[in-house]
Amino acid sequence: MNKLSSLASTLIPSEIIKLGNDLNERIRAGKQIYNFTIGDFDPSIFPIPEALEQAIIEAYQQHKTNYPPATGILALREAVSQYIQSQLNIEYHADQFLISGGGRPLIYAAYRVICDEDEKIIYPVPSWNNNHYSHFVKGNHCIIDTTPENNFMPKAEDIIPHLQDAALVSLCSPLNPTGTVFKKEELAKICEAILNENKRRGSDRKPIYLIYDQIYWTLLFNNEEHIHPVGLYPEMKDYTIYVDGISKAFCATGVRVGWAFGPSIVIDKMRAILSHVGAWSPMAEQVGTAQFLSKLPAVAQATSKIREAIHLRLQMLYAGFVQLREKGYPVDVLIPQGAMYLTVKLDLKGKKIDGKPLIDNYEIINFLIDHASLGIVPFSAFGAGQHSEWYRISVGTCHVELIDDMFVKLESALASLS
Repeated sequence: MNKLSSLASTLIPSEIIKLGNDLNERIRAGKQIYNFTIGDFDPSIFPIPEALEQAIIEAYQQHKTNYPPATGILALREAVSQYIQSQLNIEYHADQFLISGGGRPLIYAAYRVICDEDEKIIYPVPSWNNNHYSHFVKGNHCIIDTTPENNFMPKAEDIIPHLQDAALVSLCSPLNPTGTVFKKEELAKICEAILNENKRRGSDRKPIYLIYDQIYWTLLFNNEEHIHPVGLYPEMKDYTIYVDGISKAFCATGVRVGWAFGPSIVIDKMRAILSHVGAWSPMAEQVGTAQFLSKLPAVAQATSKIREAIHLRLQMLYAGFVQLREKGYPVDVLIPQGAMYLTVKLDLKGKKIDGKPLIDNYEIINFLIDHASLGIVPFSAFGAGQHSEWYRISVGTCHVELIDDMFVKLESALASLS
């Protein structure tokens, strides 16, 4: 007899966190590992902006340590509202924002508010955690497989046939894990189809909503433009829940300040759920973030500095994999467009090390760790099939001066395969 809930018994822990923890254990044991697994920052390489740090310290010194309001302090919601309006040219009232301890509670709350059991949830693979959130709400997974030819971004023609009986579409741009972005034409087709479907349903039926995770939107390269639903169709304001925050934009993953904004009917219920969970961002961090975001020149300077440092690492890694490809090794790589991730292909299944073939992602990952001291994440950890030959490299812990050494070890490891 099952002694726990069906959810607990069927829940799959985060594959990424497990892999990252395993690598950290090896590092603590004295092994050198290029740990490019977790989408996090090494503060010694990527500290949070000094102005943000000082504002948070001052808030603690002023004893801002009580409970914050369940929706987030007004000063922060106003600052975020002005920040979003100035940067993305969309206007939302402060009451349409919800502050939380990072983006995860917000996505979970949105799933809970929108989806009933067995309702269809549309999401692409690879993508971060949509498979797990859909499992939380016992949703009907509608998986949209993507391809490298389209930079692993979902195509409208693959989504549209499933909209008629769906409750939710969940999208992200720039995309985790690929570091690729939506193009205007493709997202416009998806939004137009959602609007048409909601017109067809009328006011008597629950509409289909769109979660749009844009947590990486400040990290764009090579003149890529951040495309988002309401910027394309103002009517999408009634159906879009944006998820955003400071975690990736300002290397502040541990500071835990995220926000969602969207239609009040959804945001208000999300707040009610999180008020019971208590997934608030700490008071001092909210006060400090409000002060920081209100200083737009400092924000712009910090954003530019972080973006340049991330892009440098992505460019260097991209160039290294191109060189390996040109030397004839079974690798490929996509041009980085955004976020902090590089998408690489390692076509190693069936290759032999010491006469033993590598038969699955697990064996390939361990081969890379043991023979190249390299830790990366397979796309199978993002909902893709075990057959996928694509992997995510996260550069938030990448030391520029060690990149050449990493490629020497990786090439040696690849050369050892037969």
